[in-house]
Amino acid sequence: MPKPNEQATTSASGYDLRPLGNAERERLAASLSPEERHILLDHGTERPFCGTLLNNKQSGLYACRLCGLPLFQANAKFESGTGWPSFYQPFDPEHITELRDISHGMIRTEIRCRRCDGHLGHVFPDGPPPTHQRYCLNSASMEFYPDGQEPEQHTAV
Repeated sequence: MPKPNEQATTSASGYDLRPLGNAERERLAASLSPEERHILLDHGTERPFCGTLLNNKQSGLYACRLCGLPLFQANAKFESGTGWPSFYQPFDPEHITELRDISHGMIRTEIRCRRCDGHLGHVFPDGPPPTHQRYCLNSASMEFYPDGQEPEQHTAV
C-alpha cells in the first residue's frame, strides 16, 4: 500500500501506472499524426462530429493512443449528442487524472491519461445514471480494441 502522498505504481485493475519518462514519451509520440500530437501533447480538441470513434458501436476497450493504458469500456459509451465520444465511467478511475481547466473563458475539468499525461478531453456532471458524469473524449486520443484484443502496454523506462 502506498504511503501518504505517494502514488501507487499499479492500478486496482492491475495496470502499470508508473509515469513514462520524457525519452519514452517522445519515442512513442514520434508515431502520432500531427492531429494526434496536437490533441494529446498540446491539449487540442478535434472538431465535433469528425472523430473516427464517435459512431463506433462495437464491444471492446478504448485505450490511450500514446501509451496503451485502458481508459474506457465500450459498454460505458453513450450518445451524448455533443459530437465527441462520451462515456459515463472510466475503465478504472486510477487511469484518469483530473485537472482544473480555466482556458477559453470557462471552468472545466480536463482529463488526462495517468501514465503518459496525454490530454484526453473533459468530464462534465451532466451524464446519465448511474454516475451522472459525461467523459467527453477526443477520438484522436484513443485507440479502440475489439473484444478479445488487448492494447500493448508501454511501460516506464
